[in-house]
Amino acid sequence: MSGISRRGVARLGLGAGIGVAAVSLAARGGQDDPLAGAGALGAPGGPPRLIGDGSTSYTGRQPHQPDPPTALEPGQTPPQFVVFSWDGAGEIGTGLFARFLELARAQGAHMTFFLSGLYLLPEEKKRLYRPPNNPAGASDIGYLTDAHLKETLRYVRQAWLDGHEIGTHFNGHFCAGPGSVADWTPAQWRSEIEQARAFVRSWRTHTGWRDEPPLPFDYDRELVGGRTPCLLGQENLLPVARELGWRYDASSPGGLQRWPRKRRGVWDLPLQSIPFPGHTFEVLSMDYNMLANQSKTSTRAPSYNYPYWRAQAAQAYLAGFERAYETNRAPLFIGNHFEVWNGGIYMDAVEEALQRIAGRKDVRLVSFRQFVDWLDAQDPGILARLRTLQVGEKPDGGWSGFLRPAKGAYGTVDR
Repeated sequence: MSGISRRGVARLGLGAGIGVAAVSLAARGGQDDPLAGAGALGAPGGPPRLIGDGSTSYTGRQPHQPDPPTALEPGQTPPQFVVFSWDGAGEIGTGLFARFLELARAQGAHMTFFLSGLYLLPEEKKRLYRPPNNPAGASDIGYLTDAHLKETLRYVRQAWLDGHEIGTHFNGHFCAGPGSVADWTPAQWRSEIEQARAFVRSWRTHTGWRDEPPLPFDYDRELVGGRTPCLLGQENLLPVARELGWRYDASSPGGLQRWPRKRRGVWDLPLQSIPFPGHTFEVLSMDYNMLANQSKTSTRAPSYNYPYWRAQAAQAYLAGFERAYETNRAPLFIGNHFEVWNGGIYMDAVEEALQRIAGRKDVRLVSFRQFVDWLDAQDPGILARLRTLQVGEKPDGGWSGFLRPAKGAYGTVDR
């Protein structure tokens, strides 16, 4: 694929960040903070049922979910699914977590937040983390301050109550060197996952904060998918994901804008190559890869570049959307980080793209979990028929004639 040497691989988690004023988050119902006490966690029948040390809890069915998915009727036009996802999902004082929760609420969107487990582990307890092939406590993304850890807890609570998905971005984000996730064995991936889950389930024990309200979900039930650091190591992760009952993995790099299939029994939902305005090659659908093609490794390039780069990034997302929307209706997956690289232009670009996509006919802004709910409700023959469409290929004769396969005529979902 042309331009692959310039694309780079998404390899940053949440770095130190460049400080900007925090954005206030207007709570549902007009309250200043709906999460000030455990009784405000949305349990339909009363206070939450605490789990373990009280770090997490059961509060009933997740609020603000779409209606149960139904199968496409023969000849029906497929929806255009778009998934906005966030790697790391920690608040580092930029106000970006709050900003995008507010944007999602205003646009009726659901998203996936891939939470790094280390962002709920205080740095003073870092030696509790035993990363595979790395020293105890090591991390290439560091640890949050106590203040930022509390903010992360607050917004993860709010995200789930708003109907968003909480997945995992694992822990230490090791992308290079002898300890890279690219070389981890299935057993090491299992260790990493168990530790990520434990840090979420036990943040009260690790922080000693008994006055902070619990997370309003059972993480063992909530966690059904993730994205690996730097999009590396998927091959050895997949057998573990299947054993754990995960429903999808979003770690593949350079996927095409086509309808997905399963790998080893798990839905493979890759970041995708999308048109890159001004170039003949395509770019991966993630903010870091836009940066890598614009300012290489610099996150603070000369500011005179920002207006053009911001517009270029937004137009890339919109070009990917339009190509799918007007042709094969393949889902579009977009990855982001809560960072203000190059003056925050990538956050502005993704906000513009979301606003311009929302409200279009047949468009559904969903989480990965909601998307696989829809996939699993479909006739396997219909999905196999959709997968025959290439990138940018319109259905021959229109949707009314294209999606009328004979039952079982197009194979099965898995391979």
